[in-house]
Amino acid sequence: MRVYFIYLIEDEFAEYFYGREYKIVELFKAERKMKGEQLSITKKQINHITRSLPYFDLHKHLAYSVDSREIFIKGKVYCSNVNGINEGAELFIGERWLQLKAWGSFESETVFFEILRRFDGRFLAIDLEHNHYGWVKPMKERKYV
Repeated sequence: MRVYFIYLIEDEFAEYFYGREYKIVELFKAERKMKGEQLSITKKQINHITRSLPYFDLHKHLAYSVDSREIFIKGKVYCSNVNGINEGAELFIGERWLQLKAWGSFESETVFFEILRRFDGRFLAIDLEHNHYGWVKPMKERKYV
């Protein structure tokens, strides 16, 4: 099973750290290891670079996907089943993060990543256990001539 924590990153940090996402991921890894005052400081740094989720707007966007039968709701969790029981994903919405649990092929989580990409491109998905991370919608780099 793959577990992703998905954070909405502030615009200025998303632009600055595009291509250097590993530095943000290092901060989240450090949070798991810290204790005491260091943990408090790390949490403040994370709160500074992440945005609270626009809860109501996000639910409206997900409800549209439910109406179009891409996903369904089970209790307080959004779910998708790709090919029966062996493949699927569940999305839980927290105050400052989303948690996506996926099993089976990678197609099972792609449904949610596409929905989130259409909502806002500044989501950073992190799977700390397997060291996978990336933007839900990669930004285009500006080319100056």
